[in-house]
Amino acid sequence: MERLEYRVLLEAYERAIRLELEEDFIELLREEIKGRKKRMIISKKSKIFV
Repeated sequence: MERLEYRVLLEAYERAIRLELEEDFIELLREEIKGRKKRMIISKKSKIFV
């Protein structure tokens, strides 16, 4: 993950804390991480077969 992505995540989390939505934010973040991992695996598999 690039530095900019970390910064965006931190800013979004700080905003979620102010709005008292940090639990929702954490759950959404977990889902996004799972999705990224799946996409990375699929990407690696497709490179193997190319």
